[in-house]
Amino acid sequence: MRLIPLTLALSLLAGAAWADETAEWKAQAAGIRIVRDDWGIAHIKGKTDADAVFGMAYAQAEDDFNRIEMNYLTNLGRMAEAEGPKAVWQDLRMRLFIDPADLQAKYRESPAWLRALMDSWADGLNYYLATHPQTKPKVLTRFEPWMALSFTEGSIGGDIERISLGELEAFYGGTRTAALPEFAFKDPPGSNGIALSPKVTKDGHALLLINPHTSFFFRSELQVTSEEGLNAYGAVTWGQFFIYQGFNEKAGWMHTSSGVDVVDEFAETIVRTPGSLMYRYGREARPVTVKDVTIRVRGADGSMGSRTFTTYRTHHGPIVRAEGDKWIATALMFKPIEALQQSFLRTKATDLPGFLKVAELKANSSNNTLYANAQGQTAYLHPQFIPKRNDRFDYTKVVDGADPATDWQGLHALSEAPTVIDPKAGWVYNSNNWPYSAAGADSPKREAFPRYMDTAGETPRGLHAIRVLDGKSGFTIEGLRAAAYDPDLPAFDRLIPKLSEAYDLASPDQKAALAGQMAALKAWDRRWGKDSTETSLAVFWAEALWAKSAAGAKAAGMTVYEYMVEKSPASDRIAALEEASARLVADFGSWKTPWGEINRFQRLDGAIVQTFRDDGPSVAVPFTAGTWGSLASFASRRYPGTKRYYGTSGNSFVAVVEFGPKVKAVAISAGGESGDPASKHFNDQAERYAKAAFREVYFYPGQLEGHVERTYRPGE
Repeated sequence: MRLIPLTLALSLLAGAAWADETAEWKAQAAGIRIVRDDWGIAHIKGKTDADAVFGMAYAQAEDDFNRIEMNYLTNLGRMAEAEGPKAVWQDLRMRLFIDPADLQAKYRESPAWLRALMDSWADGLNYYLATHPQTKPKVLTRFEPWMALSFTEGSIGGDIERISLGELEAFYGGTRTAALPEFAFKDPPGSNGIALSPKVTKDGHALLLINPHTSFFFRSELQVTSEEGLNAYGAVTWGQFFIYQGFNEKAGWMHTSSGVDVVDEFAETIVRTPGSLMYRYGREARPVTVKDVTIRVRGADGSMGSRTFTTYRTHHGPIVRAEGDKWIATALMFKPIEALQQSFLRTKATDLPGFLKVAELKANSSNNTLYANAQGQTAYLHPQFIPKRNDRFDYTKVVDGADPATDWQGLHALSEAPTVIDPKAGWVYNSNNWPYSAAGADSPKREAFPRYMDTAGETPRGLHAIRVLDGKSGFTIEGLRAAAYDPDLPAFDRLIPKLSEAYDLASPDQKAALAGQMAALKAWDRRWGKDSTETSLAVFWAEALWAKSAAGAKAAGMTVYEYMVEKSPASDRIAALEEASARLVADFGSWKTPWGEINRFQRLDGAIVQTFRDDGPSVAVPFTAGTWGSLASFASRRYPGTKRYYGTSGNSFVAVVEFGPKVKAVAISAGGESGDPASKHFNDQAERYAKAAFREVYFYPGQLEGHVERTYRPGE
């Protein structure tokens, strides 16, 4: 008898297993249909929810596998395997909270229905890779079901990103190569959500504005349907299997980043004794948990090495930095099973009681929710994961971890958080500001809640939203869309009078040099526009003043905007106007340069970190960054080699939804659905995006008729 070498035998077994697995994927794919409409948007239909998730993962991979892989490398703490040493500290930060072995155990503990979704999610991605050998993953050649638990909600800039990489490196590496925060202007991330009840709409139907402000191309747009009650449309963060912001036939939901304090820092008093490492807690000393974490790192030659770190943790959380002789532990939410359940189940909830029942999972820590439904109900919900704390402590600062009174004391009930349901005003909104103006006179009262329920305060965008809503009625889809693009810039209502005061105190030479600029700004209607030269001057001036004010604002414990209004010296205001004028002249030949000549949308390649060129094709965008109070946001700046500003975040997927007898919606996305520059859907929405020319959403099969480019099954 002839013996087969062991390595060959193992290879044959692996090949047979792979063939069996591929056959199983193909069999499941046979029951799934993907329809691509004339904007390249996928409409996925499966018999079961698991089938729909399989098709959803497959369709996303077709559009931009690179973004899927990079999201999971980030959330698994494996970026250094692709990016090399520069990503080590980012990976370590994640691995202080994420342990693959723990996620695997949590996968096994998950409800059977959720495991089935995770299985199909991994199968859909793996089937895509099996049928697209031309796609070359950087690291992840195979997805495992448990990996879905590493990335369980779709918000950009998760809680963990509040931890400084520079401070983390200083503590665990004894070096500081990771960048510390800069004080240059940067538009803060945010979103707008508005829900209108039938009493303020023309046709007596509830309306919902879905307007996330994220980095461009952060989410795909699709519809996913099953015969088990799933039928949701909206924005999906690349690689996830739930509609993060969107709607079903009966209800819609929009998330905005919240100002609630749910990430806290505890100063630990370390006690070193021979052979042990302890920390003070009340009158006792507790052992510090010590654990080695190994990060795999790609070398410049492509070889794979590793770095191992000895990490530390107390009952508050992992140690992330030192402050004097204290070690600082960070506490934040980690409920991956509940978070993934909540993210998926809310997409199937068709009424407010059902939506609130899902919210009782209390696994949303960072997002407010604006809600509307076909029954005419509207609501504002605060995040549901809110730890109870002693309000005599200021949790915006480090608290004493040795004092048991600073500990979290369980979670608040949903009824204990700021909430608005069916306000008499007929409108409710959030623009990343506090909840205490969410519905005019019907808003929650600030004094009724602990300080930690909000740290954002009021904002220019919040005040702007009230302007376009309060006392208004007769809203339609078009009317709400127009309100979302109202061109007022309320931040300058307070800033320009302060500049005028500073101008009056300036030297004669300064007054003479800046007389034209000052006159233009005082006469300006403070509204953005493509042809507005005043918008250009005001934005350049405000950005220059921001850079001069940021450090002082941080020291004073104020927002930069409030510091600019209340505290910035007159000399800084005038110097900022001089700098703005000089830069406009140097870069564009005149301080009277139309905003549209400067502010541009450009998409030249499919890279996650884009490159920009002034000699490349681009589109003029009339709206500004949200910092200055514009509801529609376009966060733009100069890049190496450019004079023009190019946007990379702000309005991304925007939709207006009407919940009548049949749901009706219009939408627009930045650029296009595909991440492939060769696709006609790579940049086919750019002009519409800049003009806010929304397209019809094809929610029902009848709407798709005449708008279908391709119908197929995964693998075809």
